[in-house]
Amino acid sequence: MALPFDPIDEAARQWGTHWDGVPAMHAVTSLMRVQQLVIGRLDAILKPHGLTFARYEALVLLVFSSRGSLPLGKMGERLQVHPTSVTSIVRRLEAAGLIERRAHPDDGRAVLAEITPAGRALVEVATADLLAADFALGALSGEQLAQLSALLEPVRREAGDF
Repeated sequence: MALPFDPIDEAARQWGTHWDGVPAMHAVTSLMRVQQLVIGRLDAILKPHGLTFARYEALVLLVFSSRGSLPLGKMGERLQVHPTSVTSIVRRLEAAGLIERRAHPDDGRAVLAEITPAGRALVEVATADLLAADFALGALSGEQLAQLSALLEPVRREAGDF
């Protein structure tokens, strides 16, 4: 049930009686809440496919790769996740028959994750579902989506994303 007031506005009001930085506190709290909402919705859309958004992203990364495979370390870099997270994601995708692990042909220490035909097919179906749901951002117009991306870019750049 929806509250009769915005709890983030109320938290910001109370914050302001104790500390400075109300605009930043309000923005970060709003951003974190929206992140929870979006991930929850995306995971719900992907659950019937046996995926989470993190696993979906890994499959898409492999689809985008020139050979349909990448070393696990490279996957972690591109997905911007810890190596143990990549290992967990890959293990679950492999158990589902969506990827296969292979020895790297040029580096005996590295392991490649390679997408299977079933993985490619699932990406197509799951992507159609995400597109139909506007990636859980249907409340925003195309212009607002572009503005949101532009607003967040300096934060990502400062963090060293690129």
